[in-house]
Amino acid sequence: MSANHSPVPAETLPGQRKRHIFAIFFAAIGLCWPAFLNRYPLLYPDSITYIGDGRAIAAALFLHRFGHFGWQRSAFYSLGILPLHWNRSPWPIVGLHALLTAWVLWLVVRSIVSRGRTRSYLLIVCFLSALSSVAWFASFVVPDILGPALYLSIYLLVFARETLSRTERWLLAALVWWGCLAHSTHLLLGVCVCVLLGGLLVLSRRARMRFWRGTAQVSAIVVLAVASQLALNLFLFGRLSLDAGRPPLLMARVIADGPGRLYLEQNCPHLPWSICKHVANLPESEDDFLWLPTGIFSGATEAEKQQLRREEMPLVLATVRAFPREQLRASLKNAWQQLLYFEIADFGNSSWMESSLNRVMPGAEASYRRSLQSRNEVPSDFFSDLAEWTVGGSLLVVVGMMPLLWRWRAWRLCGMALIVLPVIGLNAVLTGALSGIDARYQARVVWLVPLLAVMVVVWGMERYWVGRRAASSKGVR
Repeated sequence: MSANHSPVPAETLPGQRKRHIFAIFFAAIGLCWPAFLNRYPLLYPDSITYIGDGRAIAAALFLHRFGHFGWQRSAFYSLGILPLHWNRSPWPIVGLHALLTAWVLWLVVRSIVSRGRTRSYLLIVCFLSALSSVAWFASFVVPDILGPALYLSIYLLVFARETLSRTERWLLAALVWWGCLAHSTHLLLGVCVCVLLGGLLVLSRRARMRFWRGTAQVSAIVVLAVASQLALNLFLFGRLSLDAGRPPLLMARVIADGPGRLYLEQNCPHLPWSICKHVANLPESEDDFLWLPTGIFSGATEAEKQQLRREEMPLVLATVRAFPREQLRASLKNAWQQLLYFEIADFGNSSWMESSLNRVMPGAEASYRRSLQSRNEVPSDFFSDLAEWTVGGSLLVVVGMMPLLWRWRAWRLCGMALIVLPVIGLNAVLTGALSGIDARYQARVVWLVPLLAVMVVVWGMERYWVGRRAASSKGVR
């Protein structure tokens, strides 16, 4: 019988359960330390939209009262956090992030470690909290932390399914659904992981026998998430769409990369596009195109914005056809830069964010002004350096140990690596190559590499000591 299936005396179960619950709560508190250090949850301008849109979306859904709410951010994340904050305080949102992360980490540790699980779990969480970005994103009022929770949940449902109770499977299924809907990148990565798992099942008969049920369940949940997003956008905006009116990110990207700009300069004289009115003053960066108050998209009227969205894909496809090598080279360069850019950053103050707090949370501005973030004093640089060194060392451990894991048939760890490592690369492609390069985009997932490395080390140490005890027992006999 494997260590993961070792029987536990029935009379010890209640006591163990209490100890495990206490450990999860203790770990969750530890994951909030950046918020405690800051004296307030870490905020981003998007946080205002997520908090402010919840009531309006709920009123539209349940009372059929349609007011103003944003179309760029996840409505499902706004709805999910609404019962926690009720436009009063963001602290419960951080609590939810931390509890979900701590719980999923507990299930991951339990799936690999068979002896001293509680001690190993607390040590692993302490290691990750201090030397990676996980605690920073648990303390951040944006849905970024739900991405890694989603990918780890997929690992558990597919590769460690037998370690879960029925209740845990249902809860993880709900987390996969919400995680997919909390951010468009999460949904795209969820689809990519399902395709990857499907390829594994096609190529390996053993994988088909062992993992088909979990893969089918996860795929069904992702399909349900897609259907949920389509249905909500149809209800709220009258359009059967996954994005419901996102800004033209790809248009901004190909123009900033150069090939899109070159195509417009060469072809605008005979094109009836709205974007051609700006061909003489196209910005150098996608951020200026999209978000600068005087930028092409932000400064456009609503009708002009709709027209720019309609022109996006024709421009992108035409650019790729006209300059395939140049665009591929630029996209690969962007993806590579994003892959290596994972500083713990984006915790500075924003005058718009500070002035908008009282609008979405009356009285919150006074509390926020007592935080380090309001004075641009969050000490993230030191911890960012620690995290970068930790990721580098962890990657060496993972790469060095992968042949041994395969040789020793550590299928769960191989399964975790099969999900974590492609997600890291695909996240860089989807954000860096298709959107924009930002440290936050990669920092929110890169802590999965130290997690994988520490799980490999703990599993290897356990295997070594078990083998040594077995050899000692034979020697005594």
